[in-house]
Amino acid sequence: MTNFRRSAQDPEVVALAALGFLAGEPERLVRFFGLSGMTPQDLRERAGEPVLLAAVLDHLLADESLLFLFAEAEEMHPAEVAAARRKLPGGEET
Repeated sequence: MTNFRRSAQDPEVVALAALGFLAGEPERLVRFFGLSGMTPQDLRERAGEPVLLAAVLDHLLADESLLFLFAEAEEMHPAEVAAARRKLPGGEET
């Protein structure tokens, strides 16, 4: 678990935690690949890129149950995930 009391303002920290959350359950990660069109190779090559991190948060925000599981696991409010997403590329459109 990440200490979000200090880092929730950093959208990349939130998104990387979300990526770790997805990677922690193979079914979640496979679903992310299927819906995003990304491959494991794409993920390895681009894991730190803001656009990829935005896609991870988009994935969580599109699935309320997954969003709530992540927020609970990280002891944060789901609105913090949405706020982090708005700070990444394309966020002004979401």
